[in-house]
Amino acid sequence: MTIKLVCIGKTDKKELEDLIDIYSKRLKHYIKFEMEIIPDLKKTKNLDEQQQKSKEGELILSGIQNSDFLVLLDENGKQFTSETFSEYIQKRMNTGLKRLIFVIGGPYGFSEEVYKRADSKVSLSKMTFSHQMVRLFFTEQLYRVFTILKNEPYHHR
Repeated sequence: MTIKLVCIGKTDKKELEDLIDIYSKRLKHYIKFEMEIIPDLKKTKNLDEQQQKSKEGELILSGIQNSDFLVLLDENGKQFTSETFSEYIQKRMNTGLKRLIFVIGGPYGFSEEVYKRADSKVSLSKMTFSHQMVRLFFTEQLYRVFTILKNEPYHHR
């Protein structure tokens, strides 16, 4: 199975990028992990919030296949502990999925079309984080998931 993280816009902080790279590389010991960065939209001054979400949604959905399991990282999603998130990932892996795709939306969230296509929503916290920080938190938690599943000492129970 491949786990893919799709994000809108590049990370503009080198330090964050370096940390995300550390966890992305660690993940490759356990699973095929990919990160796709959809470039920020250009000329958004003339677009209202709905139009921007719609355009970003088209870009997100253009890379999604019918067989993909699509999970939105969304403030209204289900919250997990690290242990229950590892169970969630294990269940997805047990179904024989080819691709499990997580998406971090743009600054205004997701379009209705993306919500309709989503198979699940996950919230990392009730707090609000920058999209760039969410990338780091998600990749670290995903790494933690696999150390839990492999009963490795990274995660102390």
